[in-house]
Order: sequence, then C-alpha cells, then structure tokens
Amino acid sequence: MNKQQKGSGSLRRGLKARHMTMISLGGSIGTGLFLASGGAIHSAGPGGALLAYALIGIMVYFLMTSLGEMATHMPVSGTFSTYASRFVDPSLGFALGWNYWYNWAITIAAELAAATLIMKFWFPDSPSILWSGLFLLLMLGLNLLSVRSYGESEYWFAMIKIVTVIVFIAIGLLMVIGIWNGEAAGFRNLTDNPFPAGFLATLGVFMAAGFSFQGTELIGVTAGESENPRENIPRAIRSIFWRILLFYILAILLIGLLIPHTNEQLASSDISTSPFTIIFEKAGLSIAASIMNAVILTSVLSAGNSGMYASTRMLWVLAKEGKAPRFLARLNERGIPVASLLVTGALGMFAFLASFFGDGVVYVWLLNASGMSGFIVWLGIAISHYRFRKAYVAQGRSLEDLAYRAKWYPFGPILAMLLCLVVIGGQFVGALEDGRIDWGYIIASYVGIPLFLAIFIGHKWKHRTRMLTLEECKLDPEERVEGYTCKEGAVPQVGKLT
Repeated sequence: MNKQQKGSGSLRRGLKARHMTMISLGGSIGTGLFLASGGAIHSAGPGGALLAYALIGIMVYFLMTSLGEMATHMPVSGTFSTYASRFVDPSLGFALGWNYWYNWAITIAAELAAATLIMKFWFPDSPSILWSGLFLLLMLGLNLLSVRSYGESEYWFAMIKIVTVIVFIAIGLLMVIGIWNGEAAGFRNLTDNPFPAGFLATLGVFMAAGFSFQGTELIGVTAGESENPRENIPRAIRSIFWRILLFYILAILLIGLLIPHTNEQLASSDISTSPFTIIFEKAGLSIAASIMNAVILTSVLSAGNSGMYASTRMLWVLAKEGKAPRFLARLNERGIPVASLLVTGALGMFAFLASFFGDGVVYVWLLNASGMSGFIVWLGIAISHYRFRKAYVAQGRSLEDLAYRAKWYPFGPILAMLLCLVVIGGQFVGALEDGRIDWGYIIASYVGIPLFLAIFIGHKWKHRTRMLTLEECKLDPEERVEGYTCKEGAVPQVGKLT
C-alpha cells in the first residue's frame, strides 16, 4: 500500500481554536465591507443600508448558531451536503454539495481577476496572466502544505483585516465627535434623510449585504479538521454576533455619518474611491489608497485561499460518499485531498481564462450563477437544522445531551429561511427600471436557481429518493450508512442514504 492510499482514510485535525476563530471572523470581512458598502449607502441611504446590513446580520447569526449545533454534534467537512442528506433528503444533500463546490470554485476565478486588477494599480502595464498564475500557485501551495498552513495563512490574513477595521472605527468615531480634525460630523447625514430612495431601494441592498456576509459558513467546513470541535466551534459561533455588530454595523454607521449618500464616489468600485479610502483621506492620511489597496489584496487572497480550501473539502466529501469520482477521495500522507485540490484549481483557472475570450459572457454568467448559490446554501442550512432538531426530539433524545444548543429555536431557522427567500426574491427589484423589466438582468441574477434544481431533480429521478421521515433521520455519526461506520474520534463519513 503506497502513501497516497495509506493516507486516504480521513482528514487531519490540525486547526486550533485561534485558527477557527479567525477563519470564521475573516470569512465575513472582505470586499463586501471595503467596497460594496459604499454602493449600498449610495443606493438606499445611510438608514436603508444600516437596516439591510442589520437584518442580514441577524439572519447570519441565526444561521451560524444553527450550523454550530449540527457541527458540534457531527463535525464533518461535508457539513451542508452531509446534514441535508441525513436530515432532509439525499437529493438535497447531493445538490447542495455540488452547488457549494461550484460556488467556491468559480469564486476562485473571480478573486484571481480581482487580484489582477489590484496589482495593476501599482503595475499598470504588467500582463494579467502573470498575476493570476502567481496567485493561483500561492493558493495551491498554501493548501498543499497542510491544513495547519491554511489555518495559519488565514489567521494572518484575517488579522490584517481586523486591525484595519478597528483603526477605521477608532478614527471614524473621533471624526464624528470632532476630536480628530476639530469639526464634528455629528449625526446629520443619518437624521436628515435616512431613507431617501424608499423601501424598494433598501430591499435591493439586501442582496449586496448578503454577499458581504457570505463566507461565515466556513466555520462548518472546518469542523472536520478542528482539533477539538466540541469546544472550538461553539467558541467561534458565540462571538459571531459581536463581530457582526462591531465590524459591519458600526462601520456602515460611520460611513453613513461621514460621507453623504449623494457622493458619487460611493457608487464606484474603484479601490481609490473605497469608503474606507475616502474617510482615511479626510482624516489626512495621504497614503490611504495604497494602504487600502494592500488590505483589499489580502482580502482577495484570503477569499481565494478559503475558496480553494472549502471547495476542495466539499469535493473530497462528495467523492467519499460516492457522489463524485472515487479518485478524488484520495489523501496524501499529510491528509490533503490533492486530486480534489488540483481539479478545483483547474476549474478556477479555466473560468478565469474564459474572461479573456470574446466579451467574457461565459465568465459573467458563471459568476452570476455562483452568486445565488450562497443563498441556496444558507437556505439549506436553515432547513437542515429545523429538521435536525425535530428529528432529535422525535427520536426520544434529550436536548441536554447536545454539546451546543442554538437559542431561539424554531424562531431562528424559520426567520433565516424567510429572509433568505426575501433576499432571493428581492433580486427582482433590481430588474425594474423606469417601469420596465430588464429580462437580461433577471436571467443573469437567477441562473443559479435552475442550475441547482437541475442537479436536485436529476439526482432524485436517477435514485428515486424521497424526503426522510423524522424517524429515518441519521443523527449519530457512528451510525452505519451504506457501508460506512465511524469510530470514536474519527471524522464521520456518510454514504448515500437508502
């Protein structure tokens, strides 16, 4: 038996508590906050943007507590796919798994494109393929070394982002009360006209706010490689609410107070007009654009690195469960699914290269399809948790035995489901312009839904699956499910349910 085969049993539990906390924290801070927040305030006003981000933040908090309850009980890298297969319907788990893999694999391509644009800020005449190839190799290298190298890289990427946001908040607060530059900005921008564009504009911002928070669910993917998931996951989950409050709500509030929503620079996606850059420059920091460019570059690399990790683990789980080619389930001697990693990286690079041909239509459509899939995953988490708790009680188990119990059940998952549906439906608002419907916008926005449904229906038609009854739900990691068992302390692997 060679080393590749010998190491093909399970992933290594190499992520420490500090890695888990920073991965969950860093996953929610990125270009959505540094760039998209300005466009949200410009579209919906300071009050509208604050309301949208606050409601999405509440939804994400409930989703993470739901995920935390399931992940501490059953810490597997397959998370969404495995939980949906065990607690709802095997076809739903199959579709969620492939949907999540595709989502992050295409996101890698988007991050490569974004990193290339950022580097051209400093090196405008350099070839794009140079930077995309360099950053792809960096992401592959960090994921090839070991799971701990991924954890360490994300720890420091997240640290840079956190320090930047804390400095921004500190300077912003001093500017609001007039200590930094001697003139208090006060609350005029928020109190004079908080909702200048009305309810529909606020609803339209919900999708942008949701995109900003995508990545927080990575805490579930890392559960299978946490050193002590029963302690580390609840610790990371419990701090999510305060992170959302501090890093998003307070930052959005300060941007709205310090920059009028009528400022056209807020609508630009150019790094030089990031709301963070504008406020730092107002504070007299002349090198703000270069500093924020470097910070956003780390955010892009962090997102790409996390995308590589998450999609690789999901593809490995799909192969382990017989839902993808078996060779993708092999691990090397360090517990890394190399085949899954290389296939994922190849798809990301292929999608990036597609943007060079023609007008990039294929790439844009792929990116739009991946955007909607994040909300589909969140909806799947809420449904899975609702069913998990119902089945847990129906099978005569005591809730006191759960290592971590989500508060506000069933209100939490139900609210998360409803808000996810509102956000998905709210995309239609963006297609309304001067009383006319932009059908091209609608198709581009919703193309991810028929893709998901095609996978779901195709699997259901082939395997004749059905929704599981509460008594049929597999709640124990060690339960035998079509040839797979889980010994104590091992990473549970789940096969196809029958």
